[in-house]
Amino acid sequence: MNAFPNLKIESLSTWDSAQFPYVVSTHQFQSLKETLRPCTSLSTSSSSSSTQGPQPSALPRKPPKSSLSQQLQRLGDPWVSFPQESPSQEAKHTNIRSGSFENYEEEEDADKELGDFERPKMGRFHFDHTGPFEPLPLSPPGELPIVQVPASINCRLLEHQKEGVKFLYKLYRNNHGGILGDDMGLGKTIQTIAFLAAAIGREGESGDSTLVRENQATKSGHALIICPTSVIHNWETEFSRWATFNVSVYHGATRDLILEKLEARGVEVLITSFDTFRIHGNILSEILWEIVIVDEAHRLKNEKSKLYKACTEICTRKRFGLTGTVMQNKIMELFNLFDWVAPGSLGTREHFREFYDEPLKHGQRATAPEKFVQVADERKEHLVRVLHKYMLRRTKEETIGHLMMGKEDNVIFCAMSELQKRVYRRMLQLSDVQCLINKDLPCSCGSPLKQVECCKRIVPDGIIWPYLHRDNPEGCDSCPFCLVLPCLVKLQQISNHLELIKPNPRDEPDKQRKDAEFASAVFGPDIDLVGGQTRSENFMELSEVKNCGKMRALEKLMFSWVSQGDKILLFSYSVRMLDILEKFLIRKGYSFARLDGSTPTNLRQSMVDDFNSSPSKQVFLISTRAGGLGLNLVSANRVVIFDPNWNPAHDLQAQDRSFRFGQKRHVVVFRLLAAGSFEELVYSRQVYKQQLSNIAVSGKMEKRYFEGVQDCKQFQGELFGICNLFRDLSDKLFTSEIIELHEKDRNDDAHCSATKQERAALDNEKGTTCKPVLEEMGVLYAHRNDEVINVVNLPKKKIARTSAEDYEIATIKQRKKPADDKGRKKKHYVRLSQSLGLGEVEFSKWVLSASPYEREQVLRDYKKRKEKAPSV
Repeated sequence: MNAFPNLKIESLSTWDSAQFPYVVSTHQFQSLKETLRPCTSLSTSSSSSSTQGPQPSALPRKPPKSSLSQQLQRLGDPWVSFPQESPSQEAKHTNIRSGSFENYEEEEDADKELGDFERPKMGRFHFDHTGPFEPLPLSPPGELPIVQVPASINCRLLEHQKEGVKFLYKLYRNNHGGILGDDMGLGKTIQTIAFLAAAIGREGESGDSTLVRENQATKSGHALIICPTSVIHNWETEFSRWATFNVSVYHGATRDLILEKLEARGVEVLITSFDTFRIHGNILSEILWEIVIVDEAHRLKNEKSKLYKACTEICTRKRFGLTGTVMQNKIMELFNLFDWVAPGSLGTREHFREFYDEPLKHGQRATAPEKFVQVADERKEHLVRVLHKYMLRRTKEETIGHLMMGKEDNVIFCAMSELQKRVYRRMLQLSDVQCLINKDLPCSCGSPLKQVECCKRIVPDGIIWPYLHRDNPEGCDSCPFCLVLPCLVKLQQISNHLELIKPNPRDEPDKQRKDAEFASAVFGPDIDLVGGQTRSENFMELSEVKNCGKMRALEKLMFSWVSQGDKILLFSYSVRMLDILEKFLIRKGYSFARLDGSTPTNLRQSMVDDFNSSPSKQVFLISTRAGGLGLNLVSANRVVIFDPNWNPAHDLQAQDRSFRFGQKRHVVVFRLLAAGSFEELVYSRQVYKQQLSNIAVSGKMEKRYFEGVQDCKQFQGELFGICNLFRDLSDKLFTSEIIELHEKDRNDDAHCSATKQERAALDNEKGTTCKPVLEEMGVLYAHRNDEVINVVNLPKKKIARTSAEDYEIATIKQRKKPADDKGRKKKHYVRLSQSLGLGEVEFSKWVLSASPYEREQVLRDYKKRKEKAPSV
C-alpha cells in the first residue's frame, strides 16, 4: 500500500480521473493493480492465495445460464424477479466482468463462511486494457530490418488481437493473402491497422514510410481498403485514434482530387466503398497496390457479381479479407472468397464442387448411408486443414468469453391470431399461388405435359400475375416462377402484421389498385375487422395486439423486461413494421429511439451514444437493413428480432450489436416466428445453412435433421423446392416435429438413466412449469438455437479417435466395462506411450497438449505397425 497511501478503496466508486491524473499513467499502472489486488477477498483468503503464485486467467466456470422456462416464468408475475444478489455476489460478478479471476474460488469459500453477513462493498472500478509499453516484433529473429508493431499500438492490443496481427504478417511475408474471420466484435479493424503500421513501416510520428521510399519510381500505392459505405467514417476514426497514416477517402465528389494526391505520393491508405469501387474500379486497378483489404469480405461470395469481377482486376498478390461470416448460404461461397484472396489454393471450381461441396451436402442428409457420412467426415477434415492455412477464425467464447456474461439465443414460435390464419389460408388458395403449387401435376387439358409446361404457365385470372405482366400479356420467359418472390413477400407480410399488405399511398396508382384488389381478396368477409382495404393511420388500431400473434408475445416480454430495468433492441426488416411498432411503444409509454434508412449517417453515432449513456432510454427500434454494421449498443441486454431473414448472418449481426466487448450483462435474444407459416421454413433453412458453415469452416460435427440437399432436385426433402415454400403448415408445428423426432432417442436415454427426482425435474422443465406461461403469451413452442444447431455430447463417428478420447466418452456415458476390457485398454495406452518413447505421465501430458490431428496421426501409425506385426 506504499504506492498510493492516500487512495482509499471505499472511494473508488466516486473516483475522478481529474483528481488523480497520475493513476492511469503507464509506469504506475502495475503498482496500482498490485495495490488493489489484496482488497478483492478477505484477508485470510488473500494471504493464502498470495503464496500460491499467479492464478490462471481463465474463468473457472461460466455463470450459469437461466433456463428458457425460467425466462418465461418471469412473465407470470412481472413484479416478481429472481432473488437479488447479495453485495458479496455483486462484488464477485464485478470481478468476473473486469477479468479479475485470481481470487474467485477463495471468494466463494469466504462467502460460505460469512453466511448472511455482508461483505465490504466495493466500487465498480474498471481499468482499460493496457499492456507493457513495448513493440510487438513480427519478423523472425535475426531478420533485418526488424518489422514490428509500434509500442503505442501494441500496449492496447488484447492477446487474441496480437495473434491476429502475427497471422496477417505471416501471410504478407509469404507474399499471398488470407482471411481474418474473427467473430463480429473482436476487433478486426484494430488488428488490421496494427498490421499496416508494421507492414508500411512508419518511422516516428512524421517519418516517411518504407514503402514510399521503395516505390518512388513506380506507379504504385500502399494500402487500399474497400468497405461498406456505412463504415467508412468508422475506419477513418480508428485510423486517427490508433496510427498516424496519411489516410484519404476515395468517395463522393472529391474523387479526382484524391486521385491526384495519390499520384503525388501523398496517400498511404486509401479507403473506398463497395459501390464506388464497383463503378470506378478500373481507375484504381491501374495502380499496383502493395496491400488490398476488403472489409465484410463475404460480399465477394457471388462470382457473377460486378463487385467480384472488379475486385479480381486489382493488381496485387496480397489480398486480405475481413469477415465474421466466412460462409453464409452455400459451400461454394468459400471457393469464391478463397480463390480471390489466394488464387488456386482450393483448386479449380469443378474440383472443389466435386471433392468438397457435393460430399459434404449429401453427408449431412438425415438418412444418408454410412459410407456417405464417412466420406463427408474425411473431406471435411481435409477442407478445414486447407482453409486454416489461409484463414484465422476465432469466436467470442474462445477469446473474450471469460470477460463477458454470455448470450442466449431463443427462438419463439408465436401462434398467429385466428384472423391471420384465415387470411394466410386464403392467400394460399389464390390462383397465382395454386399455379406454383400444382406446377408438376398433369395438365387438365389431357396433354402429357405438366401444368407448368402447358396451359398453366401463365395466370391471366390471377391478381399478382396480371400486374407483373401488364406490358406483356403473353408472359415472360421465366413464367410462372416470376411469381415466387412477390408471393413470398405477401406471405411474410401476413405472418408479421395484416396492415402490411394494404396499399401504400406513396406508391404509383397502378400498384395501389393492385394491392387494394389483393387485400380485398385475402381479407374476404373479415375485411371489416381490419378496417377495410385502405391503409389505416388510426393510432389505436395500429397499436392493438389482438390481431397480431407476434405483438401479443412481444407485449408480455417487454412488460417483464422493462419492469426489471432491462434495455431492449428491437429489430425489423420492414420500415412499415417499424412504424407500427413505434405506435405500440408510444401506447405502452416506453421511452425509445429509432434508426432506419432515413436516419442521416452523421447522426447515427450520436444516437447510439445517447442510448448507451441514457438510463431513461428503454428501447432502440432499428431497421435490420440500416443497423447491420457499425453499431455498438452494449448497454442493451435484451434483443428481439421481429422477423427472420433468409440469410442467418443478418440475424446474427443484429444480435451482435449488443453482444460485444464491453457488454457487462447477460444478453438474451428472442427471435419471433409465426408458427405454421413459411417463416418456420425460413428458420429451418437458417439451421441448415449454419450447420453447413460449421462443418465446412470449423470442422464440427452437426446433428442431421433434414432430408433436403441444397441445389439438388433429387433430394429436395422438406426444405427446398417451391412446393415446400407454399405448403400449409398451419395445422402442425413443423420445426418442433423435426427437432423432437431426432431428439427423442437421446432424451429417452437420459430419462431412463436419471433418478426418480431427476426425472421429475426433467418433466417439469419440459412442460409442466413452462406450458401455462407459454399459452398465456400465445407461444406454441420455444427452444434455444445453439442447442439445436451445435452438437455437444454426441461423439464423432468411429474414425481415428485417440485412446484418451475413448476413455473420456466412456466416462461421460457411464458405461460399465468388464475388468478385462479395462485392462486391455490400459495395455494399448502403455504401448502407445512406448511407441513414442514416453512414459505414461509424459504421454498423458502430450495427449492434452497435442492437436486432434496429431493424436489421430499417432493412432493411425500405431495401428499400421500393429497390422504389420500382430505380436507387437
